[in-house]
Amino acid sequence: MNYHELADQLWEAEKNRTQIQRLTDRFPEMTVADAYRIQLENVDRRLKSGQRLIGMKIGLTSQGMQKLLHVDVPDYGHLFDGMLLTDGQVCHVSQLIQPKAEGELSFCLNKTLKGPGVTVADVYEAVRYVVPSIEIVDSRIQDWKVKLQDTVADNGSSARLMVGARMTPIEQVDMRLTGMTLEKNGELVNSGTTAEVWGNPAAAVACLANMLAEFDIVLEAGSIVMAGALTAAVPVEAGDAVTASFQGMGSVTVRFME
Repeated sequence: MNYHELADQLWEAEKNRTQIQRLTDRFPEMTVADAYRIQLENVDRRLKSGQRLIGMKIGLTSQGMQKLLHVDVPDYGHLFDGMLLTDGQVCHVSQLIQPKAEGELSFCLNKTLKGPGVTVADVYEAVRYVVPSIEIVDSRIQDWKVKLQDTVADNGSSARLMVGARMTPIEQVDMRLTGMTLEKNGELVNSGTTAEVWGNPAAAVACLANMLAEFDIVLEAGSIVMAGALTAAVPVEAGDAVTASFQGMGSVTVRFME
């Protein structure tokens, strides 16, 4: 198995908006550690091309998303400045392949978190604000028919993200009982509470910090950490608008255009 060659295939698929056969069909022996090494090949390529790392995401932390992709453990991906949509900026689906949108909380770090051994208490101490967010995920794997190793190699199926304008101090957020609604074109499509994310999204952030320790990666002060979707992602296309609203924390909306 050639990590660089497989990373090349994913890189070209993203650039050319094409889909490739899932990697695990061709390499059934691929481990999750193999998949992260493929992911890191393209992380290095992005950094060398001038892209700036702005944060990390942990995914597959809710039952809804785990059932959607038939997995039972989380994964993670890297977030870059070119993925970030500013408030009011549209998401162009012509730049993507098969996008889906999901609502989640983003944590704004004031202190660096380095695993192993990071606890939920450490996360509360390190985080200044929590922000309603929408992540737009996309897959370079054909028809979203992915196994865990496929989405890991594909940078956690990352594509775009938007964080809301309202920042709430973490101590003001009930991390178990804060409700979220996800609306598409004004209609409610999903709802849940923050308890869907590992009982507490801060626990997902701690898990991420500890998972990253395997590759000596830290969650840097000043970065964004997306804690995972509360509910299953919804497909989007040009003309759609998706709003994630969090109880007592405001909302964030992404509009999709060709």
